[in-house]
Amino acid sequence: MTLPPPILDIQHATVYRGDSLVFSDFSFVLQGGEHAAIVGPNGAGKSTLLKVLTGEVHPLALDETRMRLFGKECWNVWDVRKKLGIVSYDLQRDYLICAEGRTVVLSGFYASNDTYDHQAFTRDQVGRADEVMRELGIESFATRVFGHLSTGEQRRFLLGRALVYDPPVLVLDEPTSGLDLKSCFQYLDLVRAQIHKGKTVVLVTHHLHEIPPEIDRVIFLKGGKVVADSRKSALLCNDHISTLFDRPIMLAQANGWYQALPGLS
Repeated sequence: MTLPPPILDIQHATVYRGDSLVFSDFSFVLQGGEHAAIVGPNGAGKSTLLKVLTGEVHPLALDETRMRLFGKECWNVWDVRKKLGIVSYDLQRDYLICAEGRTVVLSGFYASNDTYDHQAFTRDQVGRADEVMRELGIESFATRVFGHLSTGEQRRFLLGRALVYDPPVLVLDEPTSGLDLKSCFQYLDLVRAQIHKGKTVVLVTHHLHEIPPEIDRVIFLKGGKVVADSRKSALLCNDHISTLFDRPIMLAQANGWYQALPGLS
């Protein structure tokens, strides 16, 4: 059986955000077909790694640096967008509040913030948007203005935006941040449904309760470095998670889910 090429393969990368050095001699491989959670405290470099993956930030062009996306060193950004569906906090924060629900989903075809007069959509594309909304249970909000939706409803529309191309890979950045318990569990059910349909899910988070049982690889990121990379059962324990976040933490586990609790000082 031929394995798919790595989604992301970075070797010896140096990455700046403005004047700040985030990664130095950074190497990381994210395999195709492998669900993974990238976990770390604020400032660890998680958002920068996400922006490298989406092409918003680039490593310095050094002789020793290599970067491949879906097996290619040179790629067309539109081809990548068809393979990579991304839902991030930044996208939700910056999305135009006047957009209607259906246009939020349709905007995924152009990776735009709302739709515009110069953008044309085929009957098949509109049909695909409606299909995705039905799948996510948001078809009744299709004409509702984005700014009038609840946080959970907005998050589902943005997930729909990521799914219109039916990409093989979903990248979710802190997917349940700001959601109440009901919305949180509903959203995680939708994520698990995509995994069961065969999509690869990459989760970027510092909330352990967001990691579905189906995700087995966990990467600890801290200070711009991968400090641990192993199976979930090996890394999600009191000692390792306490070291990662620099404070005593106890973990509770049930039905393949984890939750962090304050440890004893």
